[in-house]
Amino acid sequence: MRLVKHPVLCNYYVTYRCNAKCAFCDIWEKPSPYITLADVEANLRDLKRLGVKVIDFTGGEPLLHRQLPEFLALARQLGFITTVTTNALLYPKNAEKLRGLVDMLHFSLDSIDRDTHDRGRGVACYDFVLESMRVAKELGERPDILFTVFRHNLADLERVYREITQPNGLILILNPAFEYGDVETGEQLSEAELDFLSAFGKRKGVYLNEGFIALRRDGGNHVAAPVCRAASTTLVISPHNELVLPCYHLGDQKFPINGQLFDLYQAPETQRLAALEGRLPACEGCTINCYMQPSFAVETSKYFWQALPSTLKYNWEKGTWKRLLPAGRGR
Repeated sequence: MRLVKHPVLCNYYVTYRCNAKCAFCDIWEKPSPYITLADVEANLRDLKRLGVKVIDFTGGEPLLHRQLPEFLALARQLGFITTVTTNALLYPKNAEKLRGLVDMLHFSLDSIDRDTHDRGRGVACYDFVLESMRVAKELGERPDILFTVFRHNLADLERVYREITQPNGLILILNPAFEYGDVETGEQLSEAELDFLSAFGKRKGVYLNEGFIALRRDGGNHVAAPVCRAASTTLVISPHNELVLPCYHLGDQKFPINGQLFDLYQAPETQRLAALEGRLPACEGCTINCYMQPSFAVETSKYFWQALPSTLKYNWEKGTWKRLLPAGRGR
C-alpha cells in the first residue's frame, strides 16, 4: 500500500565537477556547469508545491559551488530539511559559512588507514576529514561519518567506530557499495558478510538501512515486481537545470526545466516515464541506495518494515523527525 503519493526528496546536483577521483564513481569525469541562484529559487518553490521534504545538494563535490551557503539558506527558509555529503577537502575553510544550514552533514571516510582511504578517493583527503570533524565540533555542528562499505574495508569498521565516531559522538552511516552503468565495484557481499554488516548496524551510534541488506539478499530490484520508486519519490535536477528520469544513475531522459518544474513533473509524458521506474531493463538487480531509501519509506512492502527501525533511530538522533511529519504535528 502506497503511504505517500508525492515525491519526498530532491537530489539537486549543484555541479558534476569534483576535486576527488573516487575509484567507485565516474561523476568526476563529466564536464559540468554550476547551477544558478535564480534557477534554485524557482525550483525550490516548485519542489515545495510538489510536497518534497528533503533537499540533498549533491555533486560532484557540492562545496566547489561558492553559492552553496545561499542555496542552503533559501532551502531552510522554505522549510526543507537539507543534506550535504562532502569529501571534506573544502569544509574547513567553508565551515563558518555553512554553520547552522545543513541538517544532515556527511563526511566521507572509508578506512581507518590514511593511505587506503586516500587511494580509494584518488586524492589525499583523510587528514581533511579529521580536521573537518574538529572544526565542525567547535562550531557546534553534528556531522556524520559516511562509510562506503566494500569487502576490502569491512575489517576497518570496528576501529573507525571505536577510534573515530564513538569518541567524537558522531553517527557512523554504513553505505553498502553498489554498481551502476559502466562503474563496477566487484562487490557482491557474501551472506556471512551481510550478516556481519547487519549485526554491526544495530550498534549504538551506527545507522544502516536494514532494507539495503534485505534487498541484496533478494538479488536487488526485479523488473517483474519492482520495489524501486525512484521517479515518484525523488526528483533529480542536473547542473544543466534539467529534470532527469527515472534517476541519475540509470536515466537517459532529460527535460529542460525553464522555470516550470511543477508543471513539467506533472506533465503526461513525464508521468508516463516515471511509471517505468524499476521496470527498465537496466533496473534489473539494481541496489542503488540513493533511490531505494526513499522507495522503502513510502510503501508498506517488507522493505518498509525492515527499514523503519533504523530510519526512526537515525531521525531521532538527528532531531529531524518532527519536521518530517505533516504540517501541524510534532510541534
